[in-house]
Amino acid sequence: MSQKVNIKKLTPNAIVPTYGTAYAAGADLYSGMDSAVTVKPGTTEFIKTGIAMEIPEGLVGLIYARSGMACKKGLAPANKVGVIDSDYRGEIIVALHNHSQADVIVEPGERVAQIVLAPYITADFNEVEELSNTVRGEGGFGSTGTK
Repeated sequence: MSQKVNIKKLTPNAIVPTYGTAYAAGADLYSGMDSAVTVKPGTTEFIKTGIAMEIPEGLVGLIYARSGMACKKGLAPANKVGVIDSDYRGEIIVALHNHSQADVIVEPGERVAQIVLAPYITADFNEVEELSNTVRGEGGFGSTGTK
């Protein structure tokens, strides 16, 4: 299923997101920076994409790491998953954190993250005195076993 999403280039060197294959869920986001950026070990750099999006109402843009960049270079979004709301019209910026022990250079035009558009549900939170019972109950971390 395809959905039209309006994109605005904010800089001349901005690259419209692309899908790597016909069945890719995430579209690659590219560095729209004018020059290379060095991300030092244990630090975070804000990488501008040079684009803004008009995400349709009822969808959210979720920014995830690119597996190759995370596994091979140690770079991943600092906030783990970025959330782009449908009413946001500013530049999409990816906060990349360097989990490696070496400097990593991000070149202009390099793929830096991926965006997945997904539907979401908002809740009408209802405060109550008691919640319904379940078999699990209040069992937390690791309470369902290891099998």
